[in-house]
Amino acid sequence: MNPVSKISPASSSDVVSGLGLSMKKVFETCVRKSRGNIKRLADEPKSASWAVDGNYFNFKEGFFEIGNWTSSFHTGMALIAWRETEDEYFLQQTLRLASAYREKACERFLDMHHDAGFLYSLYSVALYKLTGDKAHREVGLAAAKALAQRFNENGNFIRAWGRLDRPQEQIVEGFVRTDNMAIIDCLMNLPLLYWASKESGDKKFYDIAVRHADMALKCFIRPDFSVAHAIRFDLTTGKMSEVDNYCGFGKDTYWARGATWAIYGFALSYGYTGDKKYLDASVKLARKFIEQLDAEVVPVWDFRLPPNVEPVRDASAAAVMVCGIQELEKLNAADKPMRQIKTALLSRISSDDYLDTNLDCRGVLKRGYGNRVAFSSWGDYFLMEALDRELWRHETFW
Repeated sequence: MNPVSKISPASSSDVVSGLGLSMKKVFETCVRKSRGNIKRLADEPKSASWAVDGNYFNFKEGFFEIGNWTSSFHTGMALIAWRETEDEYFLQQTLRLASAYREKACERFLDMHHDAGFLYSLYSVALYKLTGDKAHREVGLAAAKALAQRFNENGNFIRAWGRLDRPQEQIVEGFVRTDNMAIIDCLMNLPLLYWASKESGDKKFYDIAVRHADMALKCFIRPDFSVAHAIRFDLTTGKMSEVDNYCGFGKDTYWARGATWAIYGFALSYGYTGDKKYLDASVKLARKFIEQLDAEVVPVWDFRLPPNVEPVRDASAAAVMVCGIQELEKLNAADKPMRQIKTALLSRISSDDYLDTNLDCRGVLKRGYGNRVAFSSWGDYFLMEALDRELWRHETFW
């Protein structure tokens, strides 16, 4: 069967700024690459995170390792492909991973970071929304319970990294304290808690999500509406103690993808809560982000790099930004400059400079990592989500 033969006709949005045909072709590339990747993941569950050559499955991190936050970008792509093509192959391969996801959420949850949201919103929650199978609902709720256990009542934050029974963990080359730290990325994990509260009727999940979002508004957003990556807390007083950094260039710099996590994440929090302060934050952060862009449009991975550091472009940040603006459009909060930038970003990352159409390469966005030229599973996913939403206006899994 042709894996894209049943894609439904696009709405009038497919001709916006003359991008429609190219968007369809890029979407078909995502579908075709997902076809091979989801089978490979089901054959050997692992993180399959990023790769210079696009071969995600050479990445050594296993599925059950605590650092894995990326497996579900592949399942998310496969489920988008299934929804649009109606090819049962994508669903069948995705379901082969069900036992691993159940084991991780229900038995090995101590070996799972705050990224339970990335992992389970794009797997169990997505499958439940698409199929109605309550077994996936059960696993999604177990993952939300595991995420909620990471909440620090005193500091009003969800602990980002490390096992709950260990105050420090080895991060890359050295040991760092993890029990007192939150990172900006966690705003994208909150939808799992909002969903769990609605599904279960347990307000605890909702309250944790709101308290973390409120903390992020207070601690992560600088007066100029740039964004910090990591915040540490005094566990005795619960107050913010210092700014830290693990993904941007430095503690005082402005990591582009972190800003997009915040833009999209706050918009999603507004959608679940109706609290306008989250929408206002998302809009202000989006406007600040847009001010940093140059003629290339695709952002430099950190907007405050020293002159002697190579200004590598991050197409994954561009893809997440498109998704964030699409969410603001849904909320009737995207102004004309935002919509123009959305179109420009999507056009640029769909060009030959950023897109790999070779089906022998497993990756899609060849400049989709961050501070190095590499492919990333998250860049590929958010590109596909953005295309799907732009062409067919479907709801996301968040």
